[in-house]
Amino acid sequence: MKVAQKHCRTIWPDARCKFVQIIDQTKLPFAFEIVRVQSLEQMVHAISTMQVRGAPLIGVAAAYGMALAMLEDESDAYLAQVAELLIASRPTAVNLAWAVGRMVAALQAMPHTRRNFTAWRLAANIAEEDVAQNQAIGQHGFELIKSMYQNQLIKDRPFNILTHCNAGWLATVDFGTALAPIYAAHDAGIKVHVWVGETRPRNQGAFLTAWELAQHGVPHTVITDNAGGHLMQQGLVDMVIVGADRVTANGDVCNKIGTYLKALAAFDNIVSNQRIPFYAAVPSPTIDWALTSGKDIKIEERNGDEVSSIQGLDKGGKLQTVRVIPLESSAANPAFDVTPARLVSGIITEKGVFAPQNLHECK
Repeated sequence: MKVAQKHCRTIWPDARCKFVQIIDQTKLPFAFEIVRVQSLEQMVHAISTMQVRGAPLIGVAAAYGMALAMLEDESDAYLAQVAELLIASRPTAVNLAWAVGRMVAALQAMPHTRRNFTAWRLAANIAEEDVAQNQAIGQHGFELIKSMYQNQLIKDRPFNILTHCNAGWLATVDFGTALAPIYAAHDAGIKVHVWVGETRPRNQGAFLTAWELAQHGVPHTVITDNAGGHLMQQGLVDMVIVGADRVTANGDVCNKIGTYLKALAAFDNIVSNQRIPFYAAVPSPTIDWALTSGKDIKIEERNGDEVSSIQGLDKGGKLQTVRVIPLESSAANPAFDVTPARLVSGIITEKGVFAPQNLHECK
């Protein structure tokens, strides 16, 4: 994707394979900063503090984390320790554990003297696979949008898509998952408009999704998280597309907290003579075939400070963090919820679009 008309990815290695550079997403949209990650510890910190975030991206980041670790120690004992540290940094998104497992299997098969080279090459391959998968997701999702746009009852009005959290290029290496079809539709001349849920508590919608849609020139409006259902009742939402951190074998979708409520509202409202379609866009590594139900997913509990405080610019343009709840009050912060498959119209993957009951065809 482009930032200020220049192409940029969210993560990329040093040409000499000595460090990795990332966009610090905790600073967006108020500052665009590149951070150099030079050690395993720094990568674990980047993942856990959400300098890098989004299921596909943290998978790639973990792969590069293992490559950085191999600069320090190529032993079997350290390899196991590294894998454990990385997997624990964000427990819900399956891509992270998938990438680490893939790296461990490849490195264990190599002599110690080849592990450093192998790690950097495989991490780069995983990154390139992510880009290709997201491009394909964009095309499959574009066909859905084009069909619905052509069949809408009121012709030539904007096609309104609601999204939640950030599943754009910032959540991947490039192109994005849920936003990839929107970018493709916009570029093809379809009049799309995006309702961007703010996504409390970290505001990934208001901060990140809105920022990257603006960079691409896609018409959009930021709304409070609680406004989505009202807009659906007013006939102002034609489709919901979200990403996911994990999809189970039965089609349950685990995504940012608040997604379930959007799916319920979509299921309860009619547009163009049908229930508002609710889609999740994910690369196939996000599908956890080992879990048969979303009830088995470990939901990450993050620090309550993310709920009790909020960040923004003051009138002088200075970034400030302020508390928004009483000092005497505590805050709970479950990071994800699970949308049951019965509320999901389909899963958009790089291999095609699948109804939840047919998700096994994506294997």
